[in-house]
Amino acid sequence: MDTGSYIGIDVAKGTLDVAVDGGAQWQVDNDRRGRERLAHQLSRRSPALVVVEATGRWGRQVAAALAAAGVPVAVVNPRQVRRFAQAGGHLAKTDRLDARVIARFGWAMQPRLWTPPTPEEERLEALLTRREQLLKMLVAERQRLEEAPAVVQGLIAGLVEELEQRLAVLERLLDEAIAEAPVLAEQERLLRSVPAVGPQTARTLLVQLPELGTLDRRELAALAGVAPFNQDSGRHRGKRRIWGGRAGVRRTLYMAALVATRFNPAVRPMYQRLLAAGKPKKLALLACTRKLLTILASVARRQTAWYPA
Repeated sequence: MDTGSYIGIDVAKGTLDVAVDGGAQWQVDNDRRGRERLAHQLSRRSPALVVVEATGRWGRQVAAALAAAGVPVAVVNPRQVRRFAQAGGHLAKTDRLDARVIARFGWAMQPRLWTPPTPEEERLEALLTRREQLLKMLVAERQRLEEAPAVVQGLIAGLVEELEQRLAVLERLLDEAIAEAPVLAEQERLLRSVPAVGPQTARTLLVQLPELGTLDRRELAALAGVAPFNQDSGRHRGKRRIWGGRAGVRRTLYMAALVATRFNPAVRPMYQRLLAAGKPKKLALLACTRKLLTILASVARRQTAWYPA
């Protein structure tokens, strides 16, 4: 028995390499039966934490199976694990070595427990992901249409029209997904009470930033990728820069902040004050992005609609 131990799982499409920090190591098939068997094995061991890398659908399936069996599980960024390995001098990379490094990472870093999304949240996430994919394709095709020779313009225009139609269908599906989930619908209503926050911003935050309202403003800003970090060394004082965080959340908040600088009565004066003080526009906009995030976190925490006071 490994009660209180830390266990790492390296996820591949076909296999799962499992390692107990300082202990046993084994491999199972990455299919439904293999994940269920592994979840049963680990639940009997009563580990302190099982750590899985965020490797898309495969990683989520493993984490979901473990959580369903009552096993404490954390889903972590693979980039952080790799840099942790390099810092410890572990330059070689194999599935077995990675599993052991992941276990050691869990012991050293104590990552936050993973909360499984509800079926409604999973559906909304899938639809939002597909919407973002369609938007990227649509923007690319529109740009090609502007520069394309006449002989292919009709072909590209037809594809643009088809993408626009599919995007319209997807928007309806998103509206239906929200309408059929009362909890999500209420959370969206509260977030959209903040001026400059539209349906896509609210839905992105619901799916990609579920910690909204549960963390303090500094932790939340770092998680959203809008926290400035010092770049100092010795006597050198570098410019603070944002780094890391969730790129999708950062993009969404940044665009919402652009609108907020014109229409939000709490953000607009702040933006104008920073510009009047000589701050660069980009820096002022980033500060307003953090301000908007703080407002949204307050709304989520208090569970009350926004009001100017």
